[in-house]
Amino acid sequence: MLAPTVGHYAFVRDDGQPLDYIPGQFIQVHFHYADGTATKRSYSLATIHDHALGAGEAVEIAVSYVPGGAATALFESLEVGGQVDASGPFGRFCLMPADSNRRYLLIGTGTGVTPYRAMLPQIETLIRERGIEVVLLFGARTPVELLYGDEFRAFADAHPGFRFVPCFSRELPENPHPDVRHGYVQQFLEEFAPNAETDIAYLCGNPNMVDACFEALKGHGLPVPQIRREKYVSSK
Repeated sequence: MLAPTVGHYAFVRDDGQPLDYIPGQFIQVHFHYADGTATKRSYSLATIHDHALGAGEAVEIAVSYVPGGAATALFESLEVGGQVDASGPFGRFCLMPADSNRRYLLIGTGTGVTPYRAMLPQIETLIRERGIEVVLLFGARTPVELLYGDEFRAFADAHPGFRFVPCFSRELPENPHPDVRHGYVQQFLEEFAPNAETDIAYLCGNPNMVDACFEALKGHGLPVPQIRREKYVSSK
């Protein structure tokens, strides 16, 4: 368990082939409702992508548990060694090779932070080679729900170009880091002065947060191509 209502799962392909991906992509898990209707859910890949994944190497996802949810029931009943049907990877929520911006604003809530974990090695390379700056604004209700928080803080401590700003809506940690904020991520965008000349923004997580930040970023003059969005779909 990553948090009281979030599970962490690792999978390998059962056909012996590699499951490599570009950081920011997702897989789709296919299953059926109780009445037999087919459905699927999308999960961003969370594995720290520091090399091309080969045969037998696992990929990781984070799954939010929703009481009464069909996908939640699927994952909660999954035993070690169990199988799921999945397809992918899919998506273009990725750091693009042609980007020439000076700063990335990475904004997420809940399991919407998983693609940013996968991007850390790529971010490290971009900081070293292009001298970019990165701000990760990550929203959670309480400290125990701050997924991968220790990893992001350690990365920020080791890389001056990376700033990690956890935003807690309900409960602050004891002895909070100076970059900790109390409130919702969208409340603190103004603090970082989004700028169309320098910034590309990524939004992933709660749809209300994504919509609010999208409008706020447009209000700061960022054109739509510089605002890249993924709306997280919970495990209902």
